Amino acid sequence: MLDIQVIDDPAAAAVAMEPIRSRLLSELAAPASAATLATRVGVARQKVNYHLRALETHGLVRLAQERKWGGLTERLLVATAASYVVSPSALGPVAVDPNREVDRLSASYLIALGARLVREVGDLVRRANASGKRLATLAVDTEVRFRSPTDRAAFSHELAGAITKLVSKYHDESARGGRAHRLVVVAHPLPLKSNPKETS
Repeated sequence: MLDIQVIDDPAAAAVAMEPIRSRLLSELAAPASAATLATRVGVARQKVNYHLRALETHGLVRLAQERKWGGLTERLLVATAASYVVSPSALGPVAVDPNREVDRLSASYLIALGARLVREVGDLVRRANASGKRLATLAVDTEVRFRSPTDRAAFSHELAGAITKLVSKYHDESARGGRAHRLVVVAHPLPLKSNPKETS
């Protein structure tokens, strides 16, 4: 089972987001039969079978085991991943694209960068899995609390300078056998849990 599966097929995305099917996916972290799932989710077994076929057709669940009960064969299915995320590429030409954003300081541009990250890394992971290789990535996630907007601006300036210095030190356009990597650094206010009004 994958940790995360990125769904880039529009039909698969529609199937995964249907409420009952989404619930079935969450119940299939461990193998289960249609009869077992019907009891858990309170839906008739025939309907559960219908939804499971749709999930299986789109590669969201797979056969884990078959058990013989008298003259019947019971199929146990399991989700193909622990969790799923829909790639913007599933939306086709209306998918967000940072190349179409003009204001690089806007929240819309940050969202577009995040969407591109999901699309590109999802595709790379799929290719790496198909070839039996591990994808080398780097991620840094931390929180910083600024005393004031002035400190926030100073931090941004220093961070940009440090990144520019590192990139100029290690970037080699002519390196034979080298591979280009995308570096994205973003910052946004953390969502407030109690007070819905965010100050700048």
